Amino acid sequence: MTRPLPIAYPNAVISPTPGCRPHLLRLIACLFPAAFVTLAPAAETPTLVHHESVLTRDGIPLATTVHLPDESSPDHPAPFPTILIRTPYNKDAVAGFARDGTRRGYAVVAQDTRGRFASQGDNLPFHLDGPDGEDTVRWITQQPWSNGLIGTWGGSAAAITQFQLAATGTRAVTAQFLVVGAPNLYDVVYTGGIFRKSLIEDWLRATQFATNALSIWVGHPVYNTYWRQRDASRYYGRMRAAAVHVGGWWDIFAQPTLDAFVGYQNHGRPGARGRQQLLMGPWTHGVLQARAGELAFPGGDRPPGDLHDAWRWFDRILKGLDNGADRDPAVLYYTLGDVTDPSAPGNVWRTADTWPPLPFHATRLFLHGDRTLSFQTPSASPPLRFTADPGNPVPTLGGIQLTLPAGPRDQRPIESRDDVLVFSSEPLQEPLEITGPVRARLWIASDGPDTDFFVRLCDVYPDDRSFNLCEGMLRARFRQGLDQTQPLVPNRVTRLDIDLWSTSVVFNRGHRLRVHVTSSSAPGFDPNPNTGAPFRADTRTRIATNSVWADPKRPSHLILPLVRPR
Repeated sequence: MTRPLPIAYPNAVISPTPGCRPHLLRLIACLFPAAFVTLAPAAETPTLVHHESVLTRDGIPLATTVHLPDESSPDHPAPFPTILIRTPYNKDAVAGFARDGTRRGYAVVAQDTRGRFASQGDNLPFHLDGPDGEDTVRWITQQPWSNGLIGTWGGSAAAITQFQLAATGTRAVTAQFLVVGAPNLYDVVYTGGIFRKSLIEDWLRATQFATNALSIWVGHPVYNTYWRQRDASRYYGRMRAAAVHVGGWWDIFAQPTLDAFVGYQNHGRPGARGRQQLLMGPWTHGVLQARAGELAFPGGDRPPGDLHDAWRWFDRILKGLDNGADRDPAVLYYTLGDVTDPSAPGNVWRTADTWPPLPFHATRLFLHGDRTLSFQTPSASPPLRFTADPGNPVPTLGGIQLTLPAGPRDQRPIESRDDVLVFSSEPLQEPLEITGPVRARLWIASDGPDTDFFVRLCDVYPDDRSFNLCEGMLRARFRQGLDQTQPLVPNRVTRLDIDLWSTSVVFNRGHRLRVHVTSSSAPGFDPNPNTGAPFRADTRTRIATNSVWADPKRPSHLILPLVRPR
């Protein structure tokens, strides 16, 4: 028998799914990170716990556990502000967090989402999360122990439920603490229109959602009405909560975290607009760690200040305590650097008022026909060609992964492949910093009706180790937008604009910049069969011959957010 895996709090367990990957369970266990709360003193205060069934508007009962402070305590008189946690990972897993909350004078409401554990309904991921959350909030405000002020808390899937709730425009939720989540569910399942194979298939298997959950998501490869109904980013104008957004440069939701911060901060309603805070560290999906992938970043596990303390945030917003939480800098982010040189620039925490920090200079870094990189326009050269064989895809090596080894990893094992175009700069004479969004513009052609393109930016150390910083990908049929498909005309040159997400890094003196261009990364992403057929409509595949142009007329390049020396 497999033993249950302990998670962040005492007496809380998640039972492993037979045959699932142990490190996936460890990741799921981290999704309620104790590091994001400061524990109350050890002295016990009586806590009242009772179990409720909250009825949704369509008659589905949701299992809900309410943790209340002792009403006789003079320190925390009723009624109380409430912290709501809606999770597909078992409401009982947050008992330790709930006990700490009651010691601090909060009611803590933990709820199994629809179809999960003790809740009834269809066992589908994030199904009707917005309306169910809204119904639960309405129920809370009607309870005699509630003072009507509600905050929400949770990581990963429990952050996604918070986004879905906020999209309803509920007035009662005035504070949120969002750890590594995404507002747009299409972004969770597809990146650049490419199915995130290992993340989604392994996660659905490990968490034991309904067997038809995968087929539903696979059946919607285009951003359509199904996804629009699950895209909270369309409703930033409804958001009312002051929120903290936590993410990492190699997290599976790195760019969605940044986008959510900007969306709330600039487009939210008065309760949200201008009242957001962002914490971005050198992390994968496991946060507050110094090590990511094969590198350890000095101080990466110790962000300065108290932005990572959820209780401090809730005390300020929900209780009105003047603890300074709302006067912290809006943005706290880690700038990466050379981890082998103690005197190298970077490897520091920085603050800013906005994301991306200003000013930066959008600067083109050109691909050249001789496989070099420079800031100079390329000279005339023939296109560079490679084959894309879905039967022999380029292996996934680090990056934005959940169930595969993630983060920065030495890319040399794949750089020798014929199906990976590698472009490298000369060693830098002076350090070079980029902080902000990274984009690629490629001029490409293929002999087939569809194919994929992946672009990756790497930091090459003087010993030739090549570490991935950020990457982007696009299924060519989605080049006009993720809500429409347009086949390629075989061998016709076309332009692709690819989002590599964002980073903050100082390339040290003597380092080189490197760019990969390829057409696959498996099993992290589902290989394109190159046939142009609808996604997984059949099992046919073909080998494609793909081309990239790097000449004055079609100058393929990256757009880097260059920062002048500080």
